[in-house]
Amino acid sequence: MSDKIYRVDMSNLTYKIEDVPADWMGLGGRGLTSTIIAAEVDPECHPLGPNNKMVFAPGLLSGTTAANSGRNSLGTKSPLTGGIKESNVGGTIAGVMAKLGVKALIIEGIPEDDSTFYHVHVTKEKVLIEAVPELVGKNNYFVLDAMEEKYNKKVAVMTIGRPGEMKMLISNISVRDPKGKLRSHGRGGVGAVMGSKKIKCITVDAQNYKEVTYAQPDKFKEASKVFTKALQDNPISGEGLPAFGTNVLINIINEAGGLPSHNFRSGHSENAEEICGETMAEKIKERGGSTTHGCHAGCVIQCSQTYNDKDGNYLTSGFEYEMIWAFGANFGIKDLDQIAKIDALMDDLGVDAIETGVTFGVAVDAEIIKFGDGVEAYRILAEEIANGTPLGRVIGGGAGNLGKLYGLVRVPVVKNQSIPAYEPRAIKGQGITYVTTPMGADHTAGYAVATNILNSGGFVDPLKKDGQVELSRNLQIASAAVDSTGMCIFVAFPALDDPKCLPALIDMINARFGISLDGDDVTNLGSTILKIEHAFNLKAGLGSADDRVPEFMKYEKLPPHDAIWDFTNEEIDEFWNF
Repeated sequence: MSDKIYRVDMSNLTYKIEDVPADWMGLGGRGLTSTIIAAEVDPECHPLGPNNKMVFAPGLLSGTTAANSGRNSLGTKSPLTGGIKESNVGGTIAGVMAKLGVKALIIEGIPEDDSTFYHVHVTKEKVLIEAVPELVGKNNYFVLDAMEEKYNKKVAVMTIGRPGEMKMLISNISVRDPKGKLRSHGRGGVGAVMGSKKIKCITVDAQNYKEVTYAQPDKFKEASKVFTKALQDNPISGEGLPAFGTNVLINIINEAGGLPSHNFRSGHSENAEEICGETMAEKIKERGGSTTHGCHAGCVIQCSQTYNDKDGNYLTSGFEYEMIWAFGANFGIKDLDQIAKIDALMDDLGVDAIETGVTFGVAVDAEIIKFGDGVEAYRILAEEIANGTPLGRVIGGGAGNLGKLYGLVRVPVVKNQSIPAYEPRAIKGQGITYVTTPMGADHTAGYAVATNILNSGGFVDPLKKDGQVELSRNLQIASAAVDSTGMCIFVAFPALDDPKCLPALIDMINARFGISLDGDDVTNLGSTILKIEHAFNLKAGLGSADDRVPEFMKYEKLPPHDAIWDFTNEEIDEFWNF
C-alpha cells in the first residue's frame, strides 16, 4: 500500500487520509514540510492562531536500514521568529511513521471548545482524537508513562509539558527515544504551536506497521555498507563524537576563541576544563554511565550518552554540547552535575536548551539572577516557569522578549531567536548562517564550524570574511537536502571529506525508490527548499533588515581575538544571489 497524507482538523476533531499529490511524491523531511507550509499557510497568519499548521514528515530514508536515518521533520510558522520553521528530531517517531506509510501528518485548526487538551492517535486505518483532561498540567515523563502503559510500549510518542500548554516561546515538542527517554523538536517555540491547537500528545501505532520496501534491495544494501563505513572511518563521526559526545566541542571552540561566555562578552570561558567533554567522559565512566548511546535506531555515531550522579544514579541522557555551553560557559555554572539536573528538569518540562540558557544569560544583565547561580536557575524552572508565574512567563518568552522588557542592548538573537554556542564574531561562517538561514539563529542550518574550525571539507579562516558567504550558502543548500533524507546532521563530516559518502547516500535514495537522482538533483533540491522558505519569510514581513547580527557585535570587540562583526549589509545580502 502506498504512502498517504494524514490530515487532522482540530477545529471539528475530524481527520482525512489522502493520496499524496504528485508534486509531493519525491519529497520527504524538510523538503516536504516546508513545501506544505508554504503552500497551505498564510505567511501573515498569527503563529498561535487557527490558520497556522503543523506538518510532521519522516525523511526519504527514514524507516530503512540506512545508518543514521532516524530524523523526523516538523514544519510550522514559528511564534518566536515570525517566519517559517523546520525542526528535526531523532527518537522513534520517524521510523514508525515511515513504516506505517505516513508520508506526512498535517495538523490544522484550533478546537472551538478550548476547555481541555486532546490526544491524537494515528493508526494505519484511522486517527483517534480524544480529550485527556487527566493529562492536563502534567509534564512529559508522566505523559510518556501513561501512553506506554496504554499501548503496552508499542507506540511512538510526541508530547508537550506545562510550558507548551501555556504557549511559552521556549517550549519544545518532546519525542520518545529508543531507551524511553526524551529528545526534542526544539527551537522556535514549536511546543507553543502544539499547545495552541490543544494537543497534549500525539502517538503513532508502532505495532501494526510493515517494514519499508526497496525497489532495488541489493543496490541499497551495497550503498548502505559504503555509507556506514564512511561514517565509521571519519575521525570526527567515527572517533571524537562516540568517545566524548558533542561536548567534545567545549575545549575545541574555547581554544578557538569562539565559545560565547557571560552573555556573549567573551569567546573564552574559564570554566571550560570543568565542563568539557573529556571531563564529562571521565565522570560517566567512573559512575557506571555510558559514553555511547544512540538517539534513534540505526545510529552508528552514538554521540549521546547516559550521565549518572556521583552515587551512580541516573541523572540525564542526551547531555549535549549546546546545553552544557548554555548553562556552563554562557550562564556560568561550573558543576556538571548541577547542569545535568537542570537538563533533566528541562526535558520533563519540554523547554529548549539553547533558548532557555541564553535567556538566563540575558536575565543576569536584567539583574534577575546572578552568573553561575544554578540553584536559583533550577528554582525558576521548577517553580516559576512550570507554574506560569509572571516571572516564569517573562523567562518563558525567550531572550529577545526579555531584553525588550528590560531595555537591554546585549541581546544575542537573530530574528528574535537566541544565537547558539558559536560566536559569530569569531566564527564568521557560522555567523553568516545565523543571519541568512530562514530559521533564525540556527547552527544546524549550515554548520560552518566544520570548515572554519574542524577542517572538514578544507579550511576557511574563521576570523576573516573571505569565502564565508559562499561557504555558508553551500552548506545551507546541502543541509536542506540532507534534512529531507531523514539523516543526522553529523553525516556532514564524512560527506565533506570522503568522496564516497555523498554518492552512497544518493545511491540509497535511488535504490529505495527506483529512481535516478544525481548530485545536481540533490543540490537543486536544497536550493529550492531554501528559496521556498525565504519567499515565505519575505511574505511574512521578514526582509533583508532581519538578516543581521545584534548591533553590539559590530562595535564590541570580542576577547581573546578582539574580533568584531565586519560584514557589510551588501556582503550579507549577496547570499541570496543563487
